[in-house]
Amino acid sequence: MAKKETKTKSFILRVDSDTMDAIEAWAADEFRSTNGQLQWIITEALRKAKRLPKKKKDDGAGEI
Repeated sequence: MAKKETKTKSFILRVDSDTMDAIEAWAADEFRSTNGQLQWIITEALRKAKRLPKKKKDDGAGEI
């Protein structure tokens, strides 16, 4: 199973009620929390724009 990133930052996001209603409905359709849906939307937008930082390759050092 993939290891989840444990470093997170919190911030306040203001969204109009119609947009928030749409995000909440989309999240429910995908069986995600609203926060999880927002994280997914942002990650997908960054991936499509090729703006995600490069992932470091794990060379397996230290494994038995």
